[in-house]
Amino acid sequence: MIQRTEHTNNSPRFSNKPVLVFWETTKACPLACKHCRASAIHDPLPGELNTQEGYALIDSVTEFGTPAPVLILTGGDPMARSDIFELMHHARNKGVKFAVSPAVSPSLDSEKLTRLRDVGATSISVSLDGACSETHDRIRNIAGTFDNTMRVIREANAIGLAIQVNTTVMKSNMREMAKIFHLIKSMGVKTWEVFFLIKIGRGSEVEEITPQESESVCNFLYDSSMCGMTVRTVEAPFIRRVASMRRSAGMYCGDIYLGLRNELSALGYSANEPSSIASIGTLDGDGILFIANDGSIYPGGFLPLKLGDSRSNNIVEVYRDNEMLKGIRDRSINGPCGTCRYKQACGGSRARSFVSSSNPLGSDTACAYAYNDLHALYKRQCDDK
Repeated sequence: MIQRTEHTNNSPRFSNKPVLVFWETTKACPLACKHCRASAIHDPLPGELNTQEGYALIDSVTEFGTPAPVLILTGGDPMARSDIFELMHHARNKGVKFAVSPAVSPSLDSEKLTRLRDVGATSISVSLDGACSETHDRIRNIAGTFDNTMRVIREANAIGLAIQVNTTVMKSNMREMAKIFHLIKSMGVKTWEVFFLIKIGRGSEVEEITPQESESVCNFLYDSSMCGMTVRTVEAPFIRRVASMRRSAGMYCGDIYLGLRNELSALGYSANEPSSIASIGTLDGDGILFIANDGSIYPGGFLPLKLGDSRSNNIVEVYRDNEMLKGIRDRSINGPCGTCRYKQACGGSRARSFVSSSNPLGSDTACAYAYNDLHALYKRQCDDK
């Protein structure tokens, strides 16, 4: 599956190589999602890596050593590239495991899904931002996208192609999270990755949730992770701090969380399995590297701070030697995140810090704990709730 691999408290950070290398193969995409990080467009831009340059990029991923990082082919819509299957064949022949994040459109049919399975994709990920067509299609800006997403999930499961569902949480869908969980769980999806909005690209115009709402959503996701679902977050590393506090305190009493928790219970779920939320994980630049469509190298897809160019710079050297990435891995962080007792496990979203303050080593403004004392809301029982 598409994983942001965890490591133990005693192991070093990912200083030698990333777990995942994301390649934004193109900005071309048939959708026009309101929160799109890439501000994807209908046609590819001039200057995108060509086939031979794509082969060279894949070759450079192997230079990190064995096993090579997993290559995530994303976009835009990677399926919009006419050479995408040639690139996948090259990755397979080089021993590079890869996963694909296609846009869901009518062209993503059963034939293409079968080809993805047969060429060796470890998994695909599709986006689902609402529990009904009204919410999802409004966010995706294309009528029928919800129905196509349901079809792709069913068809992928039927042919044995592992599928992950990605959801971006925002004001307009926050209260649907329990229903989204129920929908994908009932369809046999085993991995749910929840993106916490970063205001870049078209996402700059979308209303993000507050730090207090983020706390409630993370607590709900912690419960979901104990219902037989692998749950991960993107740009919300503070879920690891939430998991730690829940394991010690047992309960959280935020109103939005309690509403989502009660809805989850009403849908028939009991959070009684071991949580899939690990205590330590990756960050942009710490286990993650992102290559843009034109070869530009970034710490992550949501952190628009250029580190070099894959056409002229060795991505291994950039990842290992860049001083800012070393600072992220060393947790040389400023502000409340820098003094937080959970900074080693969490580290805060480096992308959100950069977007809010132009400082990739600043504090994560979406973390309620960094700016407030939340201990009163974490306790064994919630009075009058």
